Amino acid sequence: MARQNTVFKEAYNRYAVALRTDTALPSEPEIAAQLGVSRSTARAILTRLSEEGIIRWNKRQKIVLRQPTDRDLFPSEETDSLHDIIERSFMQRILADDAAPGMQINELELAREIGTGTTSVREFLIRFSRFGLIEKRPNSHWTLKGFTREFALELADVREMFELHSAAEFGRLARDSQAWIDLAAIRDEHHAMLADINQRFKDFSVLDERFHLLIHRASKNRFIADFYDAIAIVFHYHYQWNKTAARERNERAIHEHLDYIAALESGDQAAIEKACRIHLHSARQTLLQSLPQMATESG
Repeated sequence: MARQNTVFKEAYNRYAVALRTDTALPSEPEIAAQLGVSRSTARAILTRLSEEGIIRWNKRQKIVLRQPTDRDLFPSEETDSLHDIIERSFMQRILADDAAPGMQINELELAREIGTGTTSVREFLIRFSRFGLIEKRPNSHWTLKGFTREFALELADVREMFELHSAAEFGRLARDSQAWIDLAAIRDEHHAMLADINQRFKDFSVLDERFHLLIHRASKNRFIADFYDAIAIVFHYHYQWNKTAARERNERAIHEHLDYIAALESGDQAAIEKACRIHLHSARQTLLQSLPQMATESG
């Protein structure tokens, strides 16, 4: 229900901001298709718009009475993008303790669980399938091929190759680049988290993803940026697989990040490569140690 509520809020905001006064709205199925959500979610959106006096809904006729204001929208902290919602639900499924190779993933069931349309789920699965973790079967079914040790090692190899290149490019950026300002802000966030590590260590995975994504953007390589989606998903979620010594592990990673950031800011290519390799080696070991027991055994 919580996921469905988030889908509703995100879709509601997205639809509301695009409304224009005196325009007629399409049918519920058309709205659902436009937003990539279920018909029930589309109906809930229309119901709220009507209750807030934003539209007049008389049977099939739906007319926009006024444009929504910021007060009509849900706060940003209560919404996630549809892609993020689908990604989170999908990863929770394939990383569950009972998710063994050969497990079936049904598009309709996943869409119903999330509260979104099957088209959005199918598009996500098709995009993710090229990384070899899932395989398409007939009748809207997919098969989990298994997150094995071999898959993790291959992913780590590719990540290291890409990030070494991206880190070197980051160090060559012009000093007036916005990336340096963003890096300084992320550095400050690391220090703030470190100062309150006992309470905030669980928040590290999000900061970790933002930091590495910033580095990869410096490559300006469309293939690296595209493939990093899969890398980011797996390395982001691996923090959730094994909670053992999570605080100590994340604190160590924060210190490595700060050394990495200092190397980037120095512009010294040798120092950048050294800091990058040290951190990526730790990340590789953490990933392997965090693999679900079942996946490790199947490898």
